[in-house]
Amino acid sequence: MPSSTSEKAHLRFALSLHRAIAAGESNACWSPYSVASALGLVATAGRGPTADEVAALLAGAPVDVSGQAELLSAAARLSARASSRGSEEPVLAVANTLWAWDQLTVKQGFRARLETWPGGGVASAPFVEEPEKARAAINADVAATTRGLIPELLPSGAVRANTAACLVNALYLKVAWATRFAEADTTGAAFHAPSGTRTVPTMRRTGKFGYAAARGWRIVTIPAEGGVEAVVLLPDDALPARESAVDEAELAELLAAPTSAEVALSLPRIALDLRADLREPLAGLGVSTMFGSEADFGPLTDDERMAVSDVLHQSVLRVEEGGIEGAAATAVTFRLTSMPAGKPVEVKVDRPFLLLVRDAETGALYFMARVVEP
Repeated sequence: MPSSTSEKAHLRFALSLHRAIAAGESNACWSPYSVASALGLVATAGRGPTADEVAALLAGAPVDVSGQAELLSAAARLSARASSRGSEEPVLAVANTLWAWDQLTVKQGFRARLETWPGGGVASAPFVEEPEKARAAINADVAATTRGLIPELLPSGAVRANTAACLVNALYLKVAWATRFAEADTTGAAFHAPSGTRTVPTMRRTGKFGYAAARGWRIVTIPAEGGVEAVVLLPDDALPARESAVDEAELAELLAAPTSAEVALSLPRIALDLRADLREPLAGLGVSTMFGSEADFGPLTDDERMAVSDVLHQSVLRVEEGGIEGAAATAVTFRLTSMPAGKPVEVKVDRPFLLLVRDAETGALYFMARVVEP
């Protein structure tokens, strides 16, 4: 079982990168799980400042990322608790793949460490000779893992003649609610967005949920199969001020606060599909060496000097009456630096809010979203 220290470090990482990704945006959605997996492997592939900067972001100090790897590995296994009668079996698919140029010798030590990560393995691709063929192979593999929700993670031009490797995490999650929302109860309801009040399809259910009101937030946890839960964080006042002030200690406190209560919940359907280029957000958080000429990926290979050229992320999230479906993928491309009970509590989620989808046991965040314009 991962330690509380690892969980808090994961929350600190998630909040830090969330603020960087979501700056200036309305809706935002990304997968802390997917990005942390990809960056954890970058730290494993690097040494010196190249690894230390990434480890500091993930774990809070320039140390190895074993605690984060343990947390992510534990969260890759859904609870074995029996599913509710009639519900689909929960699905969680995770792949961590190093796609390497055919002529790049990958060290056995790195291969061995990669294989300890969920779905870890090495595949070859003709990056230098046929960049488009390599891109197509990676995209097809991501599409297969994400059940077609992310058909083209790497856009045209993302793989170039000096690309030598690509570390890819792909994640797919589909779980039913422990008790589903009845579709007949979904109707239009007002949602008060910054752009104005508008009517959006809103699900409704009265029943037992986790609920708390603390520190200017109302928290509702919605249990799903496999030990997954969705957590709605609805601020008492405007979201931007609350969101910018919360830290990992307060978020951990909020996540631990809910207790069982009778709640009359109304929640908008959610359908988000967003891309993010993480190079600038990561550099702003102190991860810069891996992008430059001083990058050192000696633990990965001795064949060539390499640096990271891009960190690309895409996340898809659907929250509907039956449950949650989401997919995420993160690609880190490497370039050669030289060629080659009582009255229900009524909770109307009718204004901007945060939504987390997490593993209830480990606290790992599969998805983190800001919903401003549903």
